[in-house]
This record gives sequence, structure tokens and C-alpha cells, in this order.
Amino acid sequence: MALSGWFGSLWLTRFSRPAGERPIWQHLLRTPPKRILEIGLGTLARTERMLSLVGAATAGTPIQYVGIDRFESRTPADPPGVTLKQAHRRLTTLAKVQLVPGNADSALARVSNHLGVFDLVLVSADDEPKHLERSWFFVQRLVRPTSTILVEPSLGRSWEPLHAAGLDALASRTVQRRAA
Repeated sequence: MALSGWFGSLWLTRFSRPAGERPIWQHLLRTPPKRILEIGLGTLARTERMLSLVGAATAGTPIQYVGIDRFESRTPADPPGVTLKQAHRRLTTLAKVQLVPGNADSALARVSNHLGVFDLVLVSADDEPKHLERSWFFVQRLVRPTSTILVEPSLGRSWEPLHAAGLDALASRTVQRRAA
């Protein structure tokens, strides 16, 4: 869904549903990122909208997107999601895509040394809290001071920015638990 112009921007930032995602659209319209990391893809509705919006804003500059999700290993108790094959098929036309299956902590532990630095990191609440807690150490290595990290505190709630001090505190808790 590509919305352009003043009306499209107004609709995305003020009236789009779900309302909790509006901070994402506001950030993307202010500062279109070139490299995006998303942890927890869900049904891909947010991802497809985001990549379409950024693609229109960057006017041909290739977008690099890395998505981490459990894909086929979701349990019936987890929020709905898509398979790895479906995600690849739906996203490859929108950006240069790398999809990494697994929980946030194990997937980031496997690939964080090869990913580089991201302009935007989205952390969805659909992963288990214990896996997210162990992933902050790796997220800290994937951002620079100018990067933006947006976190969904719980499913359906509004996305909130995570500032450098907050990320440092979360990452240090991870390191302290490993040392104990």
C-alpha cells in the first residue's frame, strides 16, 4: 500500500490502524532508513507497508532489510505469523531481504557479526520476553548513536523509542546474568 503526498502522510500518522504503529510511520516519514532490522515479523502487514513507504521515500536507493522471526516454529499460543517461504516471496520485491529464522536471541547470536549497523531497529512484542532479554547485548552491537530503536512494549500497545541509556541498561543486565 503506497500512500504519497500530504494526504497519505496525514492518514498514516493520524488515522491508520492499528493506532499503535503510528510512531513507526511518523519516524519513517521524518527519517527514511536505508538499513532496517525487524525482530518479530508477525503477519507481514506492517513490514510490507513499511518497506513500501521507505521505498517510495528513498526513490530507488536499495533498502536493506533483515527480518528475524520464528516462522514455522511458532506455537499455537503465539501470535499469527507467516512461513519463511511466504515472507521471502512477499518481501523480495520491496527490498534486499535477508530473513533469519529462530528466536531473537539465538538468531542474533548466529548472525550479528555479519549484519553490520542498522538505521532502524524494530523489536516486536510477539517474541517471548526471555528471548528478548537475552538479545539486547547483540542489538547494542548493531546500532550507532544515530540509529533509532522502536520497541513494542506489549502486543497492541504503541511503539516507543528505546534510547541509548535504556539499551545500555538492558544489555548490561544480559551480560550480568551470563556472568552469574
